[in-house]
Parts: sequence; structure tokens; C-alpha cells
Amino acid sequence: MTAHIADAARDNWIIRFSPDPWRPYLELSRLDRPIGTWLLLLPCWWSVALAMPGSPLELARLFLLFGIGAMAMRGAGCTFNDIVDRRFDGMVERTRNRPLPSGRASVRGAWAWLVVQALVGLAVLLQLTPMAVWLGIGSLGLVAIYPFMKRFTWWPQLFLGLAFNWGALMGWAAVTDGLAAAPAVLYLAGIFWTLGYDTIYAHQDKQDDALIGVKSSARRLGGATRPFLWAVYALAILLIALSGWLAGLAWPFYLALLVPAAHLAWQTIRVDIDDWQDCLDKFRANKLTGLLVLAAIALGHLAAAPLPL
Repeated sequence: MTAHIADAARDNWIIRFSPDPWRPYLELSRLDRPIGTWLLLLPCWWSVALAMPGSPLELARLFLLFGIGAMAMRGAGCTFNDIVDRRFDGMVERTRNRPLPSGRASVRGAWAWLVVQALVGLAVLLQLTPMAVWLGIGSLGLVAIYPFMKRFTWWPQLFLGLAFNWGALMGWAAVTDGLAAAPAVLYLAGIFWTLGYDTIYAHQDKQDDALIGVKSSARRLGGATRPFLWAVYALAILLIALSGWLAGLAWPFYLALLVPAAHLAWQTIRVDIDDWQDCLDKFRANKLTGLLVLAAIALGHLAAAPLPL
């Protein structure tokens, strides 16, 4: 019987439907825990929607490509992270049953699986504009250094934000084959958003991290986490609003943006940083936050569109 991973549902689809030899590798990719794919994908979709392709068909094509790419590259990144962290993961209660520390997957097999996923990501990348391709290649350095940051800095969450929100630049480039102030501001907004939700996530492991010497913003902030969340989430919303203004979105965008702002305020007020399950629930709630931002961008475009004669 497959060992249960603490932050995965016990009856998830991998356990129910996948062949036994595949399970450890699907778990390495976190396909049983899709929230990370959503959090990687949503800044891409925000940016594509902000630039707004000229036809609905192109919008759908780019949304699909970024969806496939986010799944592949999130899986590759998690696989690499687990290879690097396999010894640490074996000492942390939440992660000790992951495929590598539990021995259900080999390091050699994990490397091979990483290559397969990276090739899928490359195939998707080559469907995009030249600027987006170069941006995608440029992101690899951030992906490579992130797993090592918790050994050296209290702020590995910042490096996750730099990597996870790169799609805010790529989405715009995939539509326009260039860059502008709007996606740059959106990228910065995403970094602040990630600093908030990944600090909440890191509170799950703070006791084990302290024992093994791993650093995180959760350990650094401690009881100051809530004021920090207010600050970074407020900055995220303000910068998203600024990116919409730079992109010429109409006034309903700003009104609709109050809804994800309220959702982030709810997270900040209600999170219990000493309850790992609540931290996980609040972290997962950011999928809704991101979808609400996407809806606000869509409303801003719809209201800005000229009325048919």
C-alpha cells in the first residue's frame, strides 16, 4: 500500500487509478496536489488576459499552452526540488513519505522523469513567440537555484516568487512578442502575492525546519506574520491595479478587484499559523484569489470594448 503523503488527499486520483509503478513519479510531479500548478499558471493567464489577443481562438490556444506548460514545468521543478531535498524531506514529518525519502522512487528514475517533463515544457515553449521563448529559457536559472535558498537565506519565499511569477512576463510576450510596464508591474505584484501565501505554507514545517536548520520566512517572522501578510497582500493588490491601469482596463476592473482583496484580507485575519491544516487550507485558497483576479481583468476588458453599432 502506498504511504500517505501528509498534504495529499487519501483518495486522490493517483492512488485510485494510476498503475503502481507510475505512482511515485506522478507524486514527484505533485499531480495529486494541483494547487502548485494553479499558482504557477494563474500569473501566466493574468498576463495573457491583460495583453488580450485579437481573437478568442488565440486566447484559448495560449491558455491551453500555458496550462500544459505549467503542469509540465511545475512537475519538473518539484521533481528537481525533491532530488535536492531528499535528505531534508526524510527528517520532516510532512514530507518523509515522499517518493525519494521513502525509497519508492530512485534518484536515477527521478532524473529521467525530470527530463521527460522538461521536454514537454520545451515542446510547449517552442509554440510561443521568440521573446517568450527567450524569457522561458531565462527562467531556468531561477528554477535551478530555488531549492538551495533555504540553506542560505531566511527568504526562500522571495526566490519562489521570482520563479513562480515569471509567467506574468511570458504571457504578455506570447501575445505581443515584447514587454512593457504593465507585465513588469504584474510580475512584481505576483512576487508579493507569493511572499504571502508561501509564508503561510511554510508555517506547516517551522518546528521541523528549526530542528534541521532549514530557514524560511515563517521562522524569521514568527508572531509578526500577520502584519507581514497585510503588507505584502496590500502591495500585491495595489500593483495588480496599477498593471491594469497601465494596460488600459476600464473601471469595473478596479471594482471587481475588491473581491480578491477581501479574500486576501480574510486569509490574513483568519489564518492560524500554529495549525498546519489551517495553513494548508489558507494556502490552497489562493487558487480562488487568482481566479478572482483573472475575472476582474476580463471585466475590465469587456467594459473597455466599444459597443457594437
